[in-house]
Amino acid sequence: MDDPTTVSNQRNQSAPETPRLNLPARMSDSSVYLENLPSRTMYINRLINSNYNGSPSRTIYSDRFIPSRSGSNFALFDISNSPTSAEGKEDGSGTYNSLLRAALFGPYTPDKKDSLGSPACRNIFRYKTETKRSLHSLSPFGLDESVPGIIHSPVKAPRKVPRSPYKVLDAPALQDDFYLNLVDWSSNNVLAVGLGNCVYLWNACSSKVTKLCDLGIDDSVCSVGWAQRGTHLAVGTSNGKVQIWDASRCRRIRTMEGHRLRVGALAWSSSLLSSGSRDKSILQRDIRVQDDFASKLSGHKSEVCGLKWSYDNRELASGGNDNKLFVWNQHSTQPVLKYCDHTAAVKAIAWSPHLHGLLASGGGTADRCIRFWNTTTNAHLSCMDTGSQVCNLVWSKNVNELVSTHGYSQNQIIVWRYPTMSKLATLTGHTYRVLYLAISPDGQTIVTGAGDETLRFWNVFPSPKSQNTDSEIGASSLGRTTIR
Repeated sequence: MDDPTTVSNQRNQSAPETPRLNLPARMSDSSVYLENLPSRTMYINRLINSNYNGSPSRTIYSDRFIPSRSGSNFALFDISNSPTSAEGKEDGSGTYNSLLRAALFGPYTPDKKDSLGSPACRNIFRYKTETKRSLHSLSPFGLDESVPGIIHSPVKAPRKVPRSPYKVLDAPALQDDFYLNLVDWSSNNVLAVGLGNCVYLWNACSSKVTKLCDLGIDDSVCSVGWAQRGTHLAVGTSNGKVQIWDASRCRRIRTMEGHRLRVGALAWSSSLLSSGSRDKSILQRDIRVQDDFASKLSGHKSEVCGLKWSYDNRELASGGNDNKLFVWNQHSTQPVLKYCDHTAAVKAIAWSPHLHGLLASGGGTADRCIRFWNTTTNAHLSCMDTGSQVCNLVWSKNVNELVSTHGYSQNQIIVWRYPTMSKLATLTGHTYRVLYLAISPDGQTIVTGAGDETLRFWNVFPSPKSQNTDSEIGASSLGRTTIR
């Protein structure tokens, strides 16, 4: 059997010699081989940071993993690669550090731009555990606008609402009566206006004016209301009658009775027509049947001057000169909800198209407030004192905003943002109370009427596709014509 010692010596003689480093006497060359990298790395770190002493008052930095160290600049960490740094060290640790650093991380190339005295440079590759960051730093791109391909969009300014009407129509004999409703805009883009004892139609597409009817010298128009679809127009008269007209053929279909006094408010719900009168009652009429009315709603103690069906046709809101706001359902003859917070007549009523059960109402001269109600929970939500008589309210179907028109004492038109009730615009121009209000079928334009015998058209709401536009909307042509 061979001698184990002899075999070992033979193997050592046949194997190529591994290059050896010039190491201090207290170190063996086997300790620097990279066969066991984790333990060697820990030892190297202890050597490099041998002069480190922990201190409670010193800021603690967290470790950070550096995947590639080929471009590391160790001068930033006070590790010099100059051979002169090892002067006076007989153990050659400076030479060892330089060789080890070159073997592990590659040769070091000084950078003229480095500033060893800068505190910011010393923090490269390290981060503080408790660093206060601004809100802008939360952005993945920070405030650096030089990043290619990144478009920094500025904060958009509030939408601009034109302060002047784009069209004015003369409306002779338009009555200055708070309790009447003489203007309505159809889904076919036709405006109906009651002037004296006549009803006129103005086509918004062609600007053509048509005289629909003349009630005669013994009667006058007190209200007009378009059906939700089609060309049927209801006309309430001072004699307590309601006439149904086919506007496409300028033909009267039928006349319905039931009220003893003038009919100042009308509201459609599909084929059901509701009419409110000075006789304090509300009549529900189904125009498909022969009877003049199907039911009578009683509750108001004075003239009914406001009527509006909700968008789902399940609830009817009524306002009266008794300062009351009532809510009825489809089958009730008594109000299911009663709101008595207003201190003046309630003519202005509007249901929100955005939130089910949200109802807005406005009071007259002694009240001047717009109030919001949740009819689902029977809750009073909020109140806004406008400083003027509230004559009309209408919601935008494109954005969560609404318009109010006013009388004594400022005769203004206000565009509100809901629910903050911040004013987007205040429009003036009418010299009398702005008693009449209607909105176009596209939801962008409103028309207002007043006792100054003018109808004014305003672009106040954006289209559904341009809700965030910051440019002026709508038509810009200004003209003045007469409606008859």
